[in-house]
Amino acid sequence: MTGLVAASVVCGSAPEGREMGFLTNRVEMSEIQPGDHIYTYRAVFAYSHHGIYVGGSKVVHFTPRRNAGPSIGSLSDEYDPNFSTPSCPIFPDCGFRQPESGVVLTCLDCFLRKGALYRFDYGVTPPAFLAKVRGGSCTTAECDPPDVAVHRAMYLLQNGFGNYDVFQNNCEDFALYCKTGLIIVDRRGVGSSGQAASVIGVPFAALLSSPLKLLIPSPVGVATVTAGMYCMSRYATDIGVRTDVIKVAVEEIAKVDHIHEEGEET
Repeated sequence: MTGLVAASVVCGSAPEGREMGFLTNRVEMSEIQPGDHIYTYRAVFAYSHHGIYVGGSKVVHFTPRRNAGPSIGSLSDEYDPNFSTPSCPIFPDCGFRQPESGVVLTCLDCFLRKGALYRFDYGVTPPAFLAKVRGGSCTTAECDPPDVAVHRAMYLLQNGFGNYDVFQNNCEDFALYCKTGLIIVDRRGVGSSGQAASVIGVPFAALLSSPLKLLIPSPVGVATVTAGMYCMSRYATDIGVRTDVIKVAVEEIAKVDHIHEEGEET
């Protein structure tokens, strides 16, 4: 039992006595520990924003650069001017970032913006992963110790995480890398973000199931097949089962083409 509890603390899974929710993983501020991958929902649950809690009521997270254009996508904080120039009365360093970098340090309250707090789950079983109706809340991948996640986040705060891309290199990709050290090699598809996979998976599943309408007379049957395809597309893009991932030391991450600053502009 001791080993199970320790694993929960290390990998950010639900602690003993708390069951992993099917939709979300809501927690209280008193429950999170340095190195936890946390997230909150924006725009009435339209999308989630992810970061790494580094202790001291501070969060390191990844956002579009201040001068980034609208082409990087809308599932981000880019259209909120208050986020780009935060004014925190409690922490003078809230909002710190290096010039031309999207990695930012904020206090927990400014990260949440009065929203609820959730903790991302690692090392979940395939059935538990598929039971999550919405992507962006768990992964089958195992994570590294909390101090390693904090080190990666703080290193990237000083050195950047490349160009923000809503589908290939977003805030969830950043948090997943900090926790696992895994990077997607293939730039042609979706990144490691479960949230992005969900956005793409819905129309993809609907497209694939369209021909089945001629073979399955029942609308319920078509809906069931579509839902199954959606779940499987989410699972196939999970960083824990993909084969196009490599583990990269944070000091070497700028050499990876996927997030290289000199790579293709978004």
